[in-house]
Amino acid sequence: MRLHTQEWGTGDRLAVLVHGIMTDHRTWHELTPVLTGMGYRVLAVDLRGHGASARGAYAPALFAEDLLDTLPRHPELALGHSLGALALALAVGELAPARAVYSEPAWRLSGSAGGFDPAYFTFFKRSPDLLTSFSRPRDGAEGSRRLAVERQALDVWDENTALALSAHRLVDHTPEKAVVPSLVQVSDPSTLVSALGRAELVRRGFEVRTVPDAPHAIHRDRFDAFVESLSGWL
Repeated sequence: MRLHTQEWGTGDRLAVLVHGIMTDHRTWHELTPVLTGMGYRVLAVDLRGHGASARGAYAPALFAEDLLDTLPRHPELALGHSLGALALALAVGELAPARAVYSEPAWRLSGSAGGFDPAYFTFFKRSPDLLTSFSRPRDGAEGSRRLAVERQALDVWDENTALALSAHRLVDHTPEKAVVPSLVQVSDPSTLVSALGRAELVRRGFEVRTVPDAPHAIHRDRFDAFVESLSGWL
């Protein structure tokens, strides 16, 4: 499936961005001017079931296949958050970016302790106010804008993505090795990547950086710390 994309900038370097569940390309609105200012052309997708992309069957392999159907090969940077990091990891060998960044990767959909069910996310569709408890919204105009963007994305999100992913929750999709230079960015505390998991990722060839006192969507709720943690990878 070819995905809906949004493009910014005209730089010679290409960065591709892949969002997490319940949101869409708009989640990167603060990052894109940073990247274009560094000379990147930025291409962000809406995963199937999200944003303006088509609906259909849902499975980790299908999310990955869509990236390969949509994105140019050999971008300089590929960055995925949560579900987007899962899809990116499954596609990265063929996509072949120069560098990959996985922010809070949902490689184990049931969480590091194995007790989480992705079907839980359907509650956000029914009760959008849960977004404020799930995140750490900032004060002021930027915080209000961020929450409005997330709610708009939630309105058009197909909750069947979460129900379908529930069937894959016990599968461990953690890559056996880093096939390209790869950074794993982890919040602290993280429900997806445990301390033991971080050590194992280092053994498998990943660089791991932890952002203290950060929620799951580091780029959304701790943006300055998010960018600082990417030093040397952008």
